[in-house]
Amino acid sequence: MKRNATAVWKGSLKEGKGVLTTQSKTLENTQYSFHSRFEEGVGTNPEELVAAAHSGCFTMQLSAYITEAGFEIESIETKCVINLLEGTIKESNLTVNAKIEGISDAAFQELVTKAEQNCPISKLFNTTITTSASLI
Repeated sequence: MKRNATAVWKGSLKEGKGVLTTQSKTLENTQYSFHSRFEEGVGTNPEELVAAAHSGCFTMQLSAYITEAGFEIESIETKCVINLLEGTIKESNLTVNAKIEGISDAAFQELVTKAEQNCPISKLFNTTITTSASLI
């Protein structure tokens, strides 16, 4: 399986602007800029997209492990915060809240750790990845 996205940038770093388009067209000419990345401008930014990718990938991996363990999932919500410091992504912090019938906290935490270590986006990172998970 191969997926792709395209970035087009026009102008200098600080005054320029770009657009992102994904293969699926979920993002289509979605704007991004220096301001949306480092300030509060309109548009997305690479770190936000990495956070979306990591939270989505991790959540799918966790759901696979929970299902394999024989539990029924009502919901899993994962928030990812990417920490960019001095030009390097230093951390990806995952916060998970899940409703799963009959699972113990110990079993849940074990599956969370397994998903953190094995989702493809986690494997891509050369950074510290942390997870905080709660059953609700």
